[in-house]
Amino acid sequence: MGLIRNVAIFVVLISFFTFVAFFGRLPALRNTPIGALHRVIWIHIPRTFRAIDQRLTNGRLSSSVNGLAHTLWNDRHPVVLIFFLLLLFVSEVLFLPPAWPLMATSTQVAAIILIVLPYIFCYLAASSDPGHITPSNHPREMALYPYDFTIFYPGHHCRTCHLLKPARSKHCSICKRCVAKQDHHCIFINNCVGYGNIHWFLLLLFTTGLLIAYASYTGLNLLWGEIIQAFPDRGTSWLDVFRKSPSWSSYFGLWGWAMQQMTRMSAVTLLCLLTNPLVWGLLGYHIYLIWAGTTTNESLKWSDWQAEMKEGFVFKRKLAEDRQKDLSIEPAWTRWPAESQQTVVRTEDGRPPQDPRAMGVGDWQRVWNLAEIENLYDLGFWDNLGDVFRGPRRSARI
Repeated sequence: MGLIRNVAIFVVLISFFTFVAFFGRLPALRNTPIGALHRVIWIHIPRTFRAIDQRLTNGRLSSSVNGLAHTLWNDRHPVVLIFFLLLLFVSEVLFLPPAWPLMATSTQVAAIILIVLPYIFCYLAASSDPGHITPSNHPREMALYPYDFTIFYPGHHCRTCHLLKPARSKHCSICKRCVAKQDHHCIFINNCVGYGNIHWFLLLLFTTGLLIAYASYTGLNLLWGEIIQAFPDRGTSWLDVFRKSPSWSSYFGLWGWAMQQMTRMSAVTLLCLLTNPLVWGLLGYHIYLIWAGTTTNESLKWSDWQAEMKEGFVFKRKLAEDRQKDLSIEPAWTRWPAESQQTVVRTEDGRPPQDPRAMGVGDWQRVWNLAEIENLYDLGFWDNLGDVFRGPRRSARI
């Protein structure tokens, strides 16, 4: 049981800290213990380390560590992608040899399909253009989405790419390029997740989740078969064995015995059981973003707006229905079926904007929460999902 226990503890710790690293800065977790632990790991511990190193080595060690960390987190490199693929491959090598002879033909066929799919979608997500914006395709990218005059205003230039920033785009500091409808940069695929490949990224998450869930189910069934074969007097169902076990420790002792008989397979099964919630949680979060008509990048912007609204510094008013677009900074036409009907601004003093040149008509209304703001990019779940999975883009009419 010692090996199984150590594997379980290791996997739980890795899964937990991975969850904190990736989700701790999300707005929904910002004021929770997960958010606090994220700040401890990424802010307070590095700050303490730098202070100690400043006294001991005059900052030389922390400077070297910062350089390595900057390379790992701010430059494109395949280290984490290779680790992810190796984790899949090594787990399959450990699991399949002892499990394959015990699996039914239908289970073997399903396993082959589920094993292949994550590699296919990982390749597509990693190799596809996420929506890099270049001078040649800039007019097409400008025509994807209209500006909502809330979190995306026309007229902003990227200081690195020297291009007007299309609505919903973001410059990636790792890829060193602007990306259309940028969601986030994913180190597991060594690529940005944007308009051009988010569907492959979601399918990668879905098929990886299916593979892990299926491996967990298959592994538990094979371990259960080992128990039934070795202890036929205990019954054939989980409930029978539980009832005939004198205690919880006796019941779990049977599982521990089975795991010791199939150590490699049971270690991978345990790994899959413990990491399964992480994969499905990440997929569930992205499904929620699709339902809300937003992206990871935009959700952070909305969170900033919410903080300003609580202070009473945000105002809105209608845009004129006959507003003439400034074609030097806005596209004349976009493929999106709606245009913004409002403009939202923030003031420094908490009073309505006084500039007569400010856009919009009518009186300014103070906004206290996000429910009062229209999200232009939310057309409903199925239309939002269609925008994600619409396939290869075609040239837009301008």
